[in-house]
Amino acid sequence: MNEILDNLLNRENLVLSTVQKRGAAFFIDEILLSFLLMIALYDKFSASSSMEDTINLVNSFVLEFMFVKIIYQSFFIAQYGATLGKMAMKIRVVDIQTGANPNILSSLNRGIFRVISEIFMYLGFLWGFFDQYKQTWHDKTARTIVVDS
Repeated sequence: MNEILDNLLNRENLVLSTVQKRGAAFFIDEILLSFLLMIALYDKFSASSSMEDTINLVNSFVLEFMFVKIIYQSFFIAQYGATLGKMAMKIRVVDIQTGANPNILSSLNRGIFRVISEIFMYLGFLWGFFDQYKQTWHDKTARTIVVDS
């Protein structure tokens, strides 16, 4: 696998994205999706009378929010090779074999495992800090890497 990655990076003249850029892109995407959730549920949020009601409301939509995250990640990665946060940080996701945008199945796999990493206390993201190619769990399962645009 290392030989494949090294060949791709050299052949396409690609530079791995830094963990800081990936973290900033993650933050932008999370803020954007959270903001969209608040807009979609504005009437319910405004009807909450206490912090406990607000927390219960957010908790009641966790599965729907995870589904939206998977769809958002899968669509943008398959279509553009980057989410809006990644575009803002000038990084993109590429398939290890082709160097192109991942196909829809690979992008869906990546989106699902990204949410799984979040469920397990972001351990899949933490993995990227120690990996030679900065691959997180969702990168490894989808056979992708994140590079500078």
